[in-house]
Amino acid sequence: MRIFAIADPHGNYSKIKGLLEKAGKIDLALVAGDITNFGPDEKALELFELFDVPVLTVPGNCDHPSILKVLDNSKAVNLHQKSYTIDDTVFIGSGGSNPTPFCTPFEIPECDIGSGLEEMMKAAENDNMKIVLLTHAPPYGVLDEIPSGHVGCTSFSAFIGRAELIVCGHIHEARGIVRTKGTVVVNPGMAASGYAALIEMNEDSHRHMIEVQLLHF
Repeated sequence: MRIFAIADPHGNYSKIKGLLEKAGKIDLALVAGDITNFGPDEKALELFELFDVPVLTVPGNCDHPSILKVLDNSKAVNLHQKSYTIDDTVFIGSGGSNPTPFCTPFEIPECDIGSGLEEMMKAAENDNMKIVLLTHAPPYGVLDEIPSGHVGCTSFSAFIGRAELIVCGHIHEARGIVRTKGTVVVNPGMAASGYAALIEMNEDSHRHMIEVQLLHF
């Protein structure tokens, strides 16, 4: 499975076509939040029209919660607090972010942001499925560092070592790939600035066989 992953387009989709050309053939697209720049919600539809493959998405903290209704009625799959199965892989999503100092529109208390994920995670584990977690905020301690320290979500840290892959965004300056405890964590970078990632998951692969290429256009 060839996955095209982006995060943080913030309503600027001018680089997407160029990034898709660099990626080549893909089977699926993941969008890790901040689809718009504080709205309007319908702006997200312009992004989804650029893809001719299935798109799974979650909102970010710079999207309004009302975007969830737009996502539900779009060609994309709204993965916020939901799961979606493709072959032997379960995609589980959580949008928004843990609280920030900036009072952005879609912030969720730490005690609530992981709500429902554990149940979906256990169901996937019981079925021996590969698990991909799509979030806007990164897990605490991984690709989440700014000058003041780590600002990731502690709730998501619990899924390191259980998910094969975590795709996140939110921290623009933390673009990168980290392999830890058998989980590959990817922040594709800010799509508005021309960054994305191409992730290849072999149908029969285990965690260590996931390959990631960071793209720039």
